[in-house]
Amino acid sequence: MASNLSFTAITDFPLTLGKFPNHPQRIHPFPLLPLNTSSEYGSFKCFASSRRRMTSPLVAHAVKEEVIDQSPNSEATLDSETTPPSSSKLVLVVGGSGGVGQLVVAALLNRNIKSRLLLRDLEKAVALFGKQDEEKMQVYKGDTRNPEDLDPSLFEGVTHVICCTGTTAFPSRRWDGDNTPERTDWEGVRNLVSALPSTLKRIVLVSSVGVTKFNELPWSIMNLFGVLKYKKMGEDFVLKSGLPFTIIRPARLTDGPYTSYDLNTLLKATAGKRRAVVIGQGDKLVGEVSRIVVAEACIQALDIEFTEGEIYEINSVEGEGPGCDPRKWKELFKNPQSQ
Repeated sequence: MASNLSFTAITDFPLTLGKFPNHPQRIHPFPLLPLNTSSEYGSFKCFASSRRRMTSPLVAHAVKEEVIDQSPNSEATLDSETTPPSSSKLVLVVGGSGGVGQLVVAALLNRNIKSRLLLRDLEKAVALFGKQDEEKMQVYKGDTRNPEDLDPSLFEGVTHVICCTGTTAFPSRRWDGDNTPERTDWEGVRNLVSALPSTLKRIVLVSSVGVTKFNELPWSIMNLFGVLKYKKMGEDFVLKSGLPFTIIRPARLTDGPYTSYDLNTLLKATAGKRRAVVIGQGDKLVGEVSRIVVAEACIQALDIEFTEGEIYEINSVEGEGPGCDPRKWKELFKNPQSQ
């Protein structure tokens, strides 16, 4: 069973990762998310305003860099310290400290949807999300590459899963510690899906365009070290699992990531004029897509019934986007491009 750890002075985080046993460990109460803005994030009015005190200026700064045409009339006040979760969902986010995952977690928190994070590095979570009441967010230490970390207690009460784990296509520092495409995109996804309960309402897997064409140019260049092949193997395992799923295949990712040792140098990236969304099927799309758009697509797919069992590619292009409007996202998913 997962161990339960409590901290009273999270600012003096005393733990070294090497001292943790292999099974997932739960941290609570977790610090409050440092998003003190009602701004339009990446031109998406997804975040309600908050009266919370900021506890991590880096993430707050990341959000503020995305402000475009803030409209006070669209604000909805949210006080996460007193407001209970507004949804019956409990969303497990795997890879929640990565470029897409961080945005997914932030959006869930600001929608007041209860989340649970599985992270390899607890200190990253502390730095990124600050203090959070465990009624809104719970954090477990674990690694999908290690099946023994996926203790059944991790999935208790979980209704939905968003998996946005990944690594670089070519050898880099992110490969340190055996964080290769094979271990992350294939073995990690396989281990996670194998451990998920049959009661799960949906798993959303973030994959990549080009996975069905990894032997063809130009995709074969991207696949020199197997990243597309292993992502496709992960997809296939999800398809054969019998679990309700949606797979999102982003094009080349832009905007961020907002998490790295050089975070401050990445904060200038914004969605800019590329706010419109193009959704396709059949692995035909090429181009690029904002991480902000990908995170929003994952969250929207959870509530659109007909996206179950479907695979979508996604791009962002110049123009006005759907923001967080469920009706607009439903229309986009309903009429994907196939050529």
